[in-house]
Amino acid sequence: MIRSMRQTDTPDVLALLTWMDDAPEREVFAPDARDADELHAECEDRVCLVAEGEDGEVRAYCGLAPFRDGLALEGPLGLGELHGLLAHVVKRADGLPIYAFSARDNLAAREALEASGFTPMHTTDFYSSSLSGLARRARVPGGYTTADHLRPEAYRALYRASEDGWAGRLEWTDSEIEAHFAREDVRLVALLHGGRPVGFAELELNAETGRADLTYLAVHPAERGQGLGRVLLALAAAEAAAHPELRQMRTRAHDHARAARALYAHAGLTHCRSVVTYLRDDTEGEA
Repeated sequence: MIRSMRQTDTPDVLALLTWMDDAPEREVFAPDARDADELHAECEDRVCLVAEGEDGEVRAYCGLAPFRDGLALEGPLGLGELHGLLAHVVKRADGLPIYAFSARDNLAAREALEASGFTPMHTTDFYSSSLSGLARRARVPGGYTTADHLRPEAYRALYRASEDGWAGRLEWTDSEIEAHFAREDVRLVALLHGGRPVGFAELELNAETGRADLTYLAVHPAERGQGLGRVLLALAAAEAAAHPELRQMRTRAHDHARAARALYAHAGLTHCRSVVTYLRDDTEGEA
């Protein structure tokens, strides 16, 4: 039976999340919470559905969360009834676009998604390395300087010029950009030539996991081919390594980002996981 999630289902859904965490090939986009109260709070205002077995135990979970111009699918997570869960959750989306994210090796989830009308858009590969090895290469080339802050208009212009696919932050106001970089867990390393920003690396620091995530690395198209990507990568690692609780750096690149993938491979980062992004958009083709 497929039904809405109840508060009494929280232990079973937490068990499914633990089951997912135990094997990388089971990964899907899912709730962040790993505590009963936090999970209840996270799911309280969302569409959350479960598949209940004959014994009353929750065997699978699916949910919807706000994302970009539509919704993000949480799941499908669990065993059996994945197709039925997806059919129900699509009805609850009210025609909005639904994005889904699954480990490349999660064949059961991917088969269910594709059978339910979700189209694969791209694969994102993740890479990791120890901070110490990357940080040892940190240097600022002659004629260049660094900064830990950019004016919102300068950040936005470099963001816009560096990659057509980066759209989200172009809509941020100056206040939103300033607030983002005022966060304690966010760092910016900007590279300037003659006082003009030519690239930046953006980090998110997580003391609990001991990891720094390189969320963006940008070099202006007119400045490419000079090794500035490698410079920014090493400078970002040095910035993160200044925090002794951090030991690893992780970054990512879409399957079409050949330059970024070559940069990470050349720098010695190791491929650690791949995630496929799906979209079901029932509005496509509408006038």
